[in-house]
Amino acid sequence: MAVSGRFVLLALAGLLPFVLFPGWNTVLFVAMGLLLLLILDLLLAASPAGLALDRGHPGNVTLEGRAETVVTVANPTRRKLRANIRDAWQPSAGATNNIQSLVVPPGERRRMRVALVPRRRGDLESPHITIRSWGPLGLAARQRTRGLPGHLRVLPPFHSKRHLPSKLRKLRELDGKAAVQIRGAGTEFDSLRDYVRGDDVRSIDWRATARRTSVVVRTWRPERDRRVVIVLDTSRTAAARIQDEPRLDTGIEAALLLSVLAERGGDRVDFLAYDRRLRARVESASKGNMLGQLVQAMAPLEAELIELDWQQVPGQVRAVSAHRSLVVLLTALDGGAPEEGLLPTVAQLSRQHVVVVASVRDPLLAAMKEERTTASQVFRAAAAERALLERAAVTAQLRQLGAEVVDAEPLEVPPLLADTYIRLKAAGRL
Repeated sequence: MAVSGRFVLLALAGLLPFVLFPGWNTVLFVAMGLLLLLILDLLLAASPAGLALDRGHPGNVTLEGRAETVVTVANPTRRKLRANIRDAWQPSAGATNNIQSLVVPPGERRRMRVALVPRRRGDLESPHITIRSWGPLGLAARQRTRGLPGHLRVLPPFHSKRHLPSKLRKLRELDGKAAVQIRGAGTEFDSLRDYVRGDDVRSIDWRATARRTSVVVRTWRPERDRRVVIVLDTSRTAAARIQDEPRLDTGIEAALLLSVLAERGGDRVDFLAYDRRLRARVESASKGNMLGQLVQAMAPLEAELIELDWQQVPGQVRAVSAHRSLVVLLTALDGGAPEEGLLPTVAQLSRQHVVVVASVRDPLLAAMKEERTTASQVFRAAAAERALLERAAVTAQLRQLGAEVVDAEPLEVPPLLADTYIRLKAAGRL
């Protein structure tokens, strides 16, 4: 209704009590007129209960990506809908325009598009939609909350993917598939070729050389189809925030890079997320599906505020692979008592498997160790020094047990873990 029409109705409502009840108090007349106008406006508002609602689900999106959910509002009633509609996404979904105004004539429908910029990994929900339907004068409204579940899965961003091309290049050189002068080391025979300067003389095949007029050498390739078992710690230590990111998210990044690299290197990969029970498990699938399955399984993972049951870890690994494997433990070196959990577990696993322990080190420790201007900074420096010495002691004990250790800052853990895998593969230890 036009603004001039609203003023006319207001004026008529104000005169109506004078006509119906002559002689009454003027203030009372005006109040009764406004009350009648409010009731009339409320009765003329379209009923929110009679609307037909439908939602298009946004599906999946990576963290810091953008998604859009569409809510369709159909008005089968005889009255025009003038409404404010709120889509109740949780704050971490980053809904920038979840409150909108819609005008839907009778028998028509309109779409409400809500942009989502999620700020947290995992499953995000919108359980309902609230509709406030205004009357033609905009003085009164009906409100109703309608159940219309919306779901958005926010996948890990996989920032460490930028390291993948360089690591794959190293693998191809190792496997002899790249144009390099010297074939990579390994234990599986690949082919014969003519000797070139720089080849290891121990690779000369004397029998093949005797049948030819030139010197022939054997080429080797790294072993393929080996087992890589990645165990991600989801216990309380994974909840610690390092550089504004949970330790769990850094472990996810490292696991993604290593899994994709190992699968493309021809090895079988198994991923486990574990604390006191199995939270997620992914096995190597057909080519091209591993990454998709991993991000889907990792997306809802959250750190549980419980201790890791170290005694069950060897059994979990054994259930996945009974053969010699590369076992990667993504955990913390500074959580609990390592002599009661981590060290005995690594000692048990090292008897059969090649074990790598990867952990995230807080760069704040190194900065605190250098600041010694005030008394409080001296105490903090001493605490940081003690923490670093304890990590170094645990690292030394792990290496004495035969395990490889990757202890680095968050951005360095994924590429260093990938380099460790390549080095072990080149040495023929897998």
